[in-house]
Amino acid sequence: MSARTTTLFRPTLTLRRPTGIFAKVSALLALFSERRRLADMPDHMLNDLGITRSEAEAEARRPIWDSPSHWRV
Repeated sequence: MSARTTTLFRPTLTLRRPTGIFAKVSALLALFSERRRLADMPDHMLNDLGITRSEAEAEARRPIWDSPSHWRV
């Protein structure tokens, strides 16, 4: 008797990072949204993150194009 091995077919899914103007606009809108949510957090949640209310509001006021280079697409 020979041992029979079965292999299941598992397609390889390759996700590509979007490029071009769409990706850049999408990233900027996501950054804007995240900064707004940070500013809208209650104080007890900001304390959990180690951020003061004034720091959160200052971050939310930053221009949309002012982001660390490693965040940019």
